[in-house]
Amino acid sequence: MSKGHADFELAVQSFAEGNDIPSRFTCDGDDRSPALRWSGEPSETKSFALIVDDPDAPAGTWNHWLIWDIPADVHSLPEGTGHTPGKSGTNDFGRRGYGGPCPPKGRGPHRYFFRMFALDTASLGLPQGAKRLELDKALHKHTIAEAVYMGRYERP
Repeated sequence: MSKGHADFELAVQSFAEGNDIPSRFTCDGDDRSPALRWSGEPSETKSFALIVDDPDAPAGTWNHWLIWDIPADVHSLPEGTGHTPGKSGTNDFGRRGYGGPCPPKGRGPHRYFFRMFALDTASLGLPQGAKRLELDKALHKHTIAEAVYMGRYERP
């Protein structure tokens, strides 16, 4: 699914859109980030940003991964990315980097949205470790297209 530019697409290579996220990418497995690939961004794109979140969390949307200032010539992140291009924000686990799905047991499946933003600036001007609110404000001013991919996970 894309917003603002029909050709902009994001794919998570380890599971099909809307399907279950394999446990190795969750707190019940290796807590590794899945491989991502994107393409078809608008020609004026100068950088990308990524947000992975869970809108079904009991206390409201839970942020699992925040990255921005990804250079425009980068179009993938490998599985288990430890060092990401760009800057990493602080997720709701209180750390930078990826934190996999970890919904409360017995609460049913949660949806996890991988959102890639094409931006009209090479830098959002945010420091390493910024939080979601700061990132949202910056994205509001600079997003020219958005691609979304969703997976589901339920704790065993």
